[in-house]
Amino acid sequence: MTDRGAVEVPGSLAGERVDRAVALLTGRSRAEAAALVAQGAVRVGGAVVGRSRRLVEGELLAIDAPPASPEPASLAPDPEVPFSVVYADDDLVVVDKPAGVVVHPGAGQPHHTLAAGLLARFPELGALSAAGLWPPERPGLVHRLDKDTSGLLVVARTADAYAALAGQLKRREMGRTYQALALGQLRADEGTIDAPLGRSTRVPTKVAVRVDGRPARTHYRVLARYDEPAPLSLLEVRLETGRTHQIRVHLGAIGHPVAGDARYGGTTRSLSLLRPFLHAARLSLIHPRSGEAMVFTAALPEDLQAVLSRCS
Repeated sequence: MTDRGAVEVPGSLAGERVDRAVALLTGRSRAEAAALVAQGAVRVGGAVVGRSRRLVEGELLAIDAPPASPEPASLAPDPEVPFSVVYADDDLVVVDKPAGVVVHPGAGQPHHTLAAGLLARFPELGALSAAGLWPPERPGLVHRLDKDTSGLLVVARTADAYAALAGQLKRREMGRTYQALALGQLRADEGTIDAPLGRSTRVPTKVAVRVDGRPARTHYRVLARYDEPAPLSLLEVRLETGRTHQIRVHLGAIGHPVAGDARYGGTTRSLSLLRPFLHAARLSLIHPRSGEAMVFTAALPEDLQAVLSRCS
């Protein structure tokens, strides 16, 4: 879809509010999309509508606005970016991202990102970015992982797939399960951490538990407890929400930070960890075209497996 002209509303957007649909299809923020609607730049069936209007499959949606932003030079395809393709079809790609790879360009990492690697392997993502289907620096990316977190991500290859997968994420229908090694031994075999998160008032680049933050819930289950080389707990962690640094901040807040996570109190010399022990091990979703329930898994990478082999 381009910002100019009209397109037929796909089934995956049926029932969505106009402002959310515009945000999904053009790569703008929800606020920017709402502003376009308020300015009368969005029409359904030739008529200007309000942002709360719900879309019906088959209606013609037109958006009169310039492209969200030009494609930055830093997002040139980069075939040297390492990542593994776990699954791919005409609608989506599931990748296993290694630690150390930034997902998309930012102020601290303009080059050599997963986004650039995806463009090299799936060039159609760039054409769809140029058409305004998603932000040019995030081609098809439905969600993200921190730079030093390894594991599974899903990438959409079409507008319909993007809308459907983003909807699953919003409705908490997409399952994201991690393995984490936490400092100390958690007493309960399982539990839920329910604490709102927001930007730290002391260090703006960090996230903290805040009364006025956004709701965040993390579920955990203890897989193993270790005494050596230090008291540790291997956890299976499931996200109910997906806030920035959520697992790292939540585990730190209950006194059991992720091992190797110096940023949130997980420094430990005994393990010789070069990054947080956090791995996106399992991803479940509904295929946007077939409706099939799909589950993907990724084994612990060698660096984290080596750490576990020294625990007892």
